[in-house]
Amino acid sequence: MGCNIGTGERAIRIVVGVILLLVGYLAGLPAWAVVIVYAAGAIALLTGSVRFCPLWWLFGINTCGPESQKQH
Repeated sequence: MGCNIGTGERAIRIVVGVILLLVGYLAGLPAWAVVIVYAAGAIALLTGSVRFCPLWWLFGINTCGPESQKQH
């Protein structure tokens, strides 16, 4: 499992993940919507943290530079 998420995208995913988790907690959404928002936030946070996205791998997308791939 190599890196396929670059630094900029990683930061965006982590910020979006935290925002989604806060929205799920604070927004007073119906239970089904909270589950969806929590799942999306957790996925964004996890993929940003580990710098690997299975969906990007499936589609052959790689925003990670060649130098970063050698480190992971």
